[in-house]
Amino acid sequence: MATLDTPNPVSAPPASLLARLRPTGSLSAYAATLLLMSSSLLSGVLGLVRTKYIAHVFGAGKVTDAYLKAFDLPDMIYYFLVGGVASITLVTILNRYREAGDEAGADRALSIVLNAMTAVLTAGIVLAEIFTPLYVHTFAPKFDAETTALCISLTRVLLPAQLFFFVGGVLGSRLLVRKIFIYQAITPLIYNLGIILGGVFLSARYGIYSLAIGAVVGACLGSALLNALGVFRGGMRYHAILNFHDPAFTEWLRLSLPLIVGVSLTMADKWILGYYASADKGAITRLNTAKTLFNAPLSIIGFAAGAASLPFFSSLFAQDRMYDFNAAVSRSVSRLLAVSVLLTGWMIALAMPIVDLLRGGAFTHDDAVSTARYMALFAVSLALWAAQGIYARAFYAARNTLTPAISGTAVTLLSIPVYGTLFHHIGIDGLAIASDLGILAHTLSLAVLLHKKRLVSIASLESGELLRSLGAAILGFFGARSVVRLLPLGKGHLADVLVILAASIVWAGLCYATLQLSGSRLIDQLRRRGK
Repeated sequence: MATLDTPNPVSAPPASLLARLRPTGSLSAYAATLLLMSSSLLSGVLGLVRTKYIAHVFGAGKVTDAYLKAFDLPDMIYYFLVGGVASITLVTILNRYREAGDEAGADRALSIVLNAMTAVLTAGIVLAEIFTPLYVHTFAPKFDAETTALCISLTRVLLPAQLFFFVGGVLGSRLLVRKIFIYQAITPLIYNLGIILGGVFLSARYGIYSLAIGAVVGACLGSALLNALGVFRGGMRYHAILNFHDPAFTEWLRLSLPLIVGVSLTMADKWILGYYASADKGAITRLNTAKTLFNAPLSIIGFAAGAASLPFFSSLFAQDRMYDFNAAVSRSVSRLLAVSVLLTGWMIALAMPIVDLLRGGAFTHDDAVSTARYMALFAVSLALWAAQGIYARAFYAARNTLTPAISGTAVTLLSIPVYGTLFHHIGIDGLAIASDLGILAHTLSLAVLLHKKRLVSIASLESGELLRSLGAAILGFFGARSVVRLLPLGKGHLADVLVILAASIVWAGLCYATLQLSGSRLIDQLRRRGK
């Protein structure tokens, strides 16, 4: 979606959908986005199944709060030791080797980074296992003794999964440079299935630990082993070299270090929310559930498009095609913003019937009402979350990781008092509002900095299309909202589904009519690309 107008390296006559996707071959920008969007859609469905299963079996209470909070330290270890950007920075480096025709050098560089950071990350995980109690006591200070002990134990189970994610990310960068996206598309599916199947088959014996076990197995199979299969099938030659002074490693470290040291709100948001929400029993679970529902459409239009765009942006920058680089990024952001604004109206209007589908078992009506409110608040910033991913990748493609790192850290530090103030005055709702304000500041700062560095002009955004999409989103929201108010809720899941379908039809009809009558080119552009 976001990369529909990026230059297409593969010129070919129209083909069937399966032929266009060519799962094991190099893909065009559009085909890559389509593949990853399809994967994200299926992964989102599995994510909703996972969320429904956890809510039904475990509810929204201390046990699920401990489980969800247990992911924080593993994520933090991964983020601060390898920046969470192993594949992003490696794509930039490997793309340069590929442009020079030095495939052997690329494999050697990848092996060196893999070996060195595997050693570092392993040491970090061992230390994290030791200091887990200190972390939980510090960052979840409001947990009672039982919840704290459970969180510590679950954290220790989850920590090794980060090593599998890192290995998969490094190996996957080789596939991304070759514009092979099928393995990246399958990875989240296996991970989600691991959690679901772990719960289904092991929960009777291990309780909430079954989900953590499933997560580790899913990370091993879906990230590490799957990507290893892909690169070795593609002819990669692994080099058993451990050298922290090798030029390839120092170059990767120079690019990655700003992102390792810097703290982006895209990651810190979850940690900050969890810190304050730990004071309210079940609040972490309800916020996380709302975020999961919010992330389902975001992953389809935002994360998938962002992942697909990086290799193409990097290629344009490497060829010094700066006009095309600016145009590609601006068109990508414009499309994402336009589609995201439309979806925002849908998500806010349908928040209650969507969340009500999770009701049942240990997940009560009150839990559903609170979660729906948080989901609606998070949905306000959907377009911003989608756009910042493209802007950040524009920096990475330009081999500039320092600027977004400094900007992200500054925004995060300035945002923390806002989270605290709004939480103390408004409660959990204030945390969701603070999250929206923080991502607004983060996105605007990236856009302004790209503009000042003459990489991507703000003026290149298609403002007319954005205004037409906003008008369509407002009308679509009121139409869908009217349907939700007219039709009964709380009469069972079938009634919820019917409400969602009826409201979605009204929303889609109003959005389509408004876009057509206002002269928007969005629908025609998407239709032409689809053909």
